[in-house]
Amino acid sequence: MSANKPGNTGITRLIKAFGYSMRGFASCFKSEAAFRQEVAASLLIVPLGLWLGQTGMERAMLVASWLLVPIVEMLNSAIEAVVDRIGPEHHELSGQAKDIGSAAVFLAIALFLLVWALVLFPHLVNNP
Repeated sequence: MSANKPGNTGITRLIKAFGYSMRGFASCFKSEAAFRQEVAASLLIVPLGLWLGQTGMERAMLVASWLLVPIVEMLNSAIEAVVDRIGPEHHELSGQAKDIGSAAVFLAIALFLLVWALVLFPHLVNNP
């Protein structure tokens, strides 16, 4: 028994999947101010992480810890869109879902700050 869904396969599926992803980026950028701010911050933070890291692993940790923030923001935005699609009335579970998504973004930002502190602090202390 095959678990494959019927439809496009091979390169056609990859091309369509890429298009859906680009549509998702555009939608999130258009509708979410926090995501736009994170994209703008990325223009500074990513090059800074590449410059400040002294090894490939440090550079990867600095950049990846930041890139996790907009990734989680997109997932949070997707949760919010689904909840809003269900209906505008207040429901405890809807509020809980949105709060948990927000908490995930908070944790991603905390992780970013922790990684940057742990990677960069020893360099600052050892190289005044």
